[in-house]
Amino acid sequence: MRKLGIDYGDSRVGIAITDALGITAQGLETINHQGNDKIILKRLDEILNEYDIDGFVVGMPINMDGTKTTRVEVTEKFIHKLRCKYPKITVDTVDERLTTVAAHKTMNYLQINKNKKRKIVDTISAVYILETYMNKQKNTSNF
Repeated sequence: MRKLGIDYGDSRVGIAITDALGITAQGLETINHQGNDKIILKRLDEILNEYDIDGFVVGMPINMDGTKTTRVEVTEKFIHKLRCKYPKITVDTVDERLTTVAAHKTMNYLQINKNKKRKIVDTISAVYILETYMNKQKNTSNF
């Protein structure tokens, strides 16, 4: 069973997926939705038909000081839609602080051009969200 990482944004959503064994995370795609969650849910239907997914991991946009951003409420509404539409799939959240910063550092290191960055930053952020979740799971299972 695989997990799907989601970097939920105003106009784009980054999607990442674990391998079948849940060891690694790879970027899958960026969904351009321009604020229409129906577009995201339709694409998720297609992804769920293609892959055996048992969990969503959604990045929670927390401020650096730990307080909730205005985006948290919007993200929580999206999570509610996920839980209603896919009741058999678990939904977990992780603190996504600095995932976009890390994604930009990675792209700079790889010397990806500016035009391409906009298209893939959300996907790379989704990979970091999923890796954060996977590392947390690994660390808790060691105790």
